[in-house]
Amino acid sequence: MNEALGLDRVHVDLERGILHIRRTKFGKSRYVPVHPSTVEALKKYAEVRDRLFPAPLTPAFFISEKGHQITEWIARYTFAKLSQRVGLRASARGHGRGPRLQDMRHRFAARTLIHWYRAGLDVERELPKLSTYLGHVHVNDTYWYLEAVPELLQLATDRLVHRQVQP
Repeated sequence: MNEALGLDRVHVDLERGILHIRRTKFGKSRYVPVHPSTVEALKKYAEVRDRLFPAPLTPAFFISEKGHQITEWIARYTFAKLSQRVGLRASARGHGRGPRLQDMRHRFAARTLIHWYRAGLDVERELPKLSTYLGHVHVNDTYWYLEAVPELLQLATDRLVHRQVQP
């Protein structure tokens, strides 16, 4: 989330669908391709942003309704309120319990791994791609996703058993 909030306009290439991620917690920079549907959503956002703020107060790509860079806390609050509104969080006192922004990142990683297992890909060979995409310094930092989701653990176990049975 902080990587997205740290994006400046010059680091978002909507023509090529690439984000230049900088200022990571591990001190690495990287280029991240984004899905065409994400590019379209970002284009729509940028059009509205630029119409409302033709003379930006900040170089930040994502800005608040007052024209300032969005903070981590505002992003979390907004996500919690929107999650409540669409029914992902119980409408309880406060923000309710439910998904957090970082849960979307975890879901993406887990779904990618599940897709690779189901497609019969060599997940160990593919894992460095996911690690790089997520901004992990070491592949080991990505391995915990295997244990975090029961379906992934089962797929990994099945693959290991299948390899042991093969001559």
